[in-house]
Amino acid sequence: MSWAVVFGLLAALLLLLLLTRRRTRRPGEPPLDLGSIPWLGHALEFGKDAAGFLTRMKEKHGDIFTVLVGGRHVTVLLDPHSYDAVVWEPRSRLDFHAYAVFLMERIFDVQLPHYNPGDEKSKMKPTLLHKELQALTDAMYTNLRTVLLGDTVEAGSGWHEMGLLEFSYGFLLRAGYLTQYGVEAPPHTQESQAQDRVHSADVFHTFRQLDLLLPKLARGSLSAGDKDRVGKVKGRLWKLLSPTRLASRAHRSRWLESYLLHLEEMGVSEEMQARALVLQLWATQGNMGPAAFWLLLFLLKNPEALAAVRGELETVLLGAEQPISQMTTLPQKVLDSMPVLDSVLSESLRLTAAPFITREVVADLALPMADGREFSLRRGDRLLLFPFLSPQKDPEIYTDPEVFKYNRFLNPDGSEKKDFYKDGKRLKNYSLPWGAGHNQCLGKGYAVNSIKQFVFLVLTQFDLELITPDVDIPEFDLSSYRVKGTGRGVRAHPTGAHHAQCEGHPGSSPTGASRPQ
Repeated sequence: MSWAVVFGLLAALLLLLLLTRRRTRRPGEPPLDLGSIPWLGHALEFGKDAAGFLTRMKEKHGDIFTVLVGGRHVTVLLDPHSYDAVVWEPRSRLDFHAYAVFLMERIFDVQLPHYNPGDEKSKMKPTLLHKELQALTDAMYTNLRTVLLGDTVEAGSGWHEMGLLEFSYGFLLRAGYLTQYGVEAPPHTQESQAQDRVHSADVFHTFRQLDLLLPKLARGSLSAGDKDRVGKVKGRLWKLLSPTRLASRAHRSRWLESYLLHLEEMGVSEEMQARALVLQLWATQGNMGPAAFWLLLFLLKNPEALAAVRGELETVLLGAEQPISQMTTLPQKVLDSMPVLDSVLSESLRLTAAPFITREVVADLALPMADGREFSLRRGDRLLLFPFLSPQKDPEIYTDPEVFKYNRFLNPDGSEKKDFYKDGKRLKNYSLPWGAGHNQCLGKGYAVNSIKQFVFLVLTQFDLELITPDVDIPEFDLSSYRVKGTGRGVRAHPTGAHHAQCEGHPGSSPTGASRPQ
């Protein structure tokens, strides 16, 4: 027998021993479920339908348990009363850094020297709040009018049909790109706005090609053809978003200026800056369009809800100082006076936002539960919260949790409802579409304002109807929590000075409204 064969047999034996080595539960640890397949554990079940699998595990083990998933031991916590113990835990004990680096390097090919998420967040936070938020909101309204109403004028009068997801995702991402990355100079002329429409459409359609392949890219399951397509699309996006190309654009946001300065201070090359800007386009713009798609779809499928929102917007217009055709901004006080639309947005996010909130266990620790129990977590494990199951789909918290109720987040007097209960106790975390704690989405205010402005313009400037109104609400792809099927076309007919009929078909949405936090 040759030495190569001997070494091969020894390596196979060692691998077999490693794979069959079984972890055992220690006193004080959560229930442990390793599954029946060595090393893989429950990876296949988890990948096929995470919500269904975790529901079964909760019924079997309770609201905290540890499962083996592809060689990693993952502790799952599904008690919303106890979420604060996780999301506010110091990063020295529970850290999001590893997942952020995974996103940067594996999916977007970004490698930043001495990368510190906390430092980056502290530098970028001021660019998304207060007066900077108002500046972004004003610019977004202008750019939404440029792409949404401008495209319609160019298309001519009459009814127009397109996919509802493409309609929502396309217009919001295009306007968001112009808002954050700048517009053609000189700005706001007919010629430059026409160029903005063409250029932003190029950015969106190129980005969308990458977006559709992101789940496979994250799982490492790209085919040879997919890898070739991903490489070409990334290269195109890096050219479109290169700092040199963006340097001549007007009205660039303070967010962009601060982020580029941050990268330059770290000594990041221009090529890597372009890659980072593609990552940021996904992070800042990738969820708003899918969220708006679901909101419009639920409204179009629920006449009572649509009538309530239209009535609220009519009241807003009656109180406006000028007609909508002359409105250059939607002031924050106006955006804040739309409780019905706020409730519709909250309800659509409750039903569709499915982020996994993950933390790496950096040091052995004791996790306190709200009911007084305490569980030991091991260093090197991963901790996972899945708010989509609880609180968002919990029947004890929400009556008929699978049903869209446009006024679920309204009190009888029309004010925002914030009181929801589980186990007889008021919940602090009753819906978590934006994450929570140290890693709550910094751009929440900008995203909410942008979605509301988009809905405002669509419902006040267009007649909108589904081409096939009797088709059911599309399902999630349970392996990635994206929309699946080709279900929704929308027919749009512009009202007043503009005309549009829209048929929408959903492709896949980022996790959309299910983005990992």
